[in-house]
Amino acid sequence: MSWSLIPHLLVAGITNGSIYALIALGYCLIHNATGLVNFAQGEFVMLGAMIVVSLHNGLHIPLPVAFALAVGLVAATGILLERGPIRHSRNRDILTLVMITIGASIAFRGASMMVWGKSAHILPSLGGDSPLILFNAAILPQSLWILGFSILVLGMLYFFFHMTLVGKAMRAVSDNRLGATLIGISPGKLVALAFAMSGALGALAGILITPITSMSYDAGVMLGLKGFSAAILGGYGSVPGAVVGGVLLGVLESLGSGLISSAYKDAIAFLLLLAILFVRPAGLFGKLHVKRL
Repeated sequence: MSWSLIPHLLVAGITNGSIYALIALGYCLIHNATGLVNFAQGEFVMLGAMIVVSLHNGLHIPLPVAFALAVGLVAATGILLERGPIRHSRNRDILTLVMITIGASIAFRGASMMVWGKSAHILPSLGGDSPLILFNAAILPQSLWILGFSILVLGMLYFFFHMTLVGKAMRAVSDNRLGATLIGISPGKLVALAFAMSGALGALAGILITPITSMSYDAGVMLGLKGFSAAILGGYGSVPGAVVGGVLLGVLESLGSGLISSAYKDAIAFLLLLAILFVRPAGLFGKLHVKRL
């Protein structure tokens, strides 16, 4: 075992963990607003990256402009998903609505394969490819951008939910939908906003990770599952839990693949999830609900 690898593995783990945290936050936003698990979240990640690939690599639109357009387009896709099949479903059972998101995931993936093909695509790094050396660890500028954007998003979400009327209304709908309706809050508009924010977070995660790992039409599946695992690990529906769960999952996954074997990289994430849930079913920050018979 080479302990000199530890700094490199920690940097890689925090980088990947920040992406998992952004994806997990998207899951939490929709769950808190509707009680749903949106299994199309991974496809939001993929779509954000692929749209930037088309805008920047294909149409030669400047990367910052392509970045903003892609986030906006995927946010609009989230609204369409909620305003279309989910809102107009005749059966409002949670399981039925979850199956609709699974169907949407398959549809997005199939359409993306037809548009972008099966090849992997790459984007240029935001800060170049010359690494910075810190504590014997080579840190790519893209990793710093990922960390910076993640911290910025967390700060903006905190401000939104605690300092704005819309954010407080969304928290009220999450806590008591009927009570919020009775005092004049429109849950439908806030649910659509939650889907838009979830889509934007997914697109942001996809765009940021693509310069490091590349992106293909089916890459959103595993990224979505990792984000879902991070959300469950931290306590599903908990924003702090999503962040801690994502970073913890990324770091342990990186350490396991680097110190044990990269063949077990994906297995480590899910074995860790099972172990944590066996000890604490509600996750690290979740609240235990006791049902008495």
